[in-house]
Amino acid sequence: MSSQHTLRPRAVFLDIDGTYADHGLAPDAHVEAVRAARRKGHLVFVCTGRPLSMVPEHILDAGFDGVITGAGARVELRGEVLKDTRFQPDVAARIVETLDAHDAAYILEAPEALYGRTGVDQRLRTVLGPVFAGRPRHDGLLSTDVDPLEDILGPMQYGDDLRSASYAKISCFDSPVPLTKLMDAFGPEVGLIPSSLSALGDRAGEIFMAGTHKAVGIQVVEKRLGLKREDIVAIGDSANDIEMLVYAGIGIAVEDGHPKVLEVADMLTAGPAGNGVALAFAELGLLN
Repeated sequence: MSSQHTLRPRAVFLDIDGTYADHGLAPDAHVEAVRAARRKGHLVFVCTGRPLSMVPEHILDAGFDGVITGAGARVELRGEVLKDTRFQPDVAARIVETLDAHDAAYILEAPEALYGRTGVDQRLRTVLGPVFAGRPRHDGLLSTDVDPLEDILGPMQYGDDLRSASYAKISCFDSPVPLTKLMDAFGPEVGLIPSSLSALGDRAGEIFMAGTHKAVGIQVVEKRLGLKREDIVAIGDSANDIEMLVYAGIGIAVEDGHPKVLEVADMLTAGPAGNGVALAFAELGLLN
């Protein structure tokens, strides 16, 4: 990284998984970096693909100025909800019908809860168990004893018919048909990005509202607070972070992140185990 010290206030938007935290746990250095930057007058926001129902309180305990969830679908600023968009009911029902017709295992993501078909928890354990089995239980700076399956299944509510559910995004973990082949059936209102669990291949992915991404959420905050785009910093590692890194005045990628994220980044930093957020904050002069 090249030094980019500054005295003017910045607004920093942090992805959670693989950036601020690992398996739902943030290193102490990241927590203190957030608090120290805010004491210096900078603004710090969570900006995650997770729905609010999947953001643990212990993540938010560091203290943030706002929370963007659902990859830009919902925006909350200092306790005020500025945006809460979801699929139109007819589109939502069509997606569910298509996934059910192809026997896909999926989770509907809303701020208040996750929704899954009855029995999908057992299927997810079968599919995701081997993916998570090889993860380290401890890796030095981070204790990774949070069960990632329980992290997903904890907020779940189950039903036999989810066509009337209100939701903003879908995580599909197991489809017998590659999800790209279902896009025509979903319709033009729907977008698709690969799953962050790359081992699942093209049978998995994140289904979202076309035109909704993290940069859209950032723009809502930018407009409300009168921010300058050049003073926006974004840090992320996954495919759903690309737009926000491109939009930010400074886009920072985690060094082992998605190749396309690395391509668009202005700077690189370490992952959570290497205290990368704290290192980036220091390099930008946010802690001085």
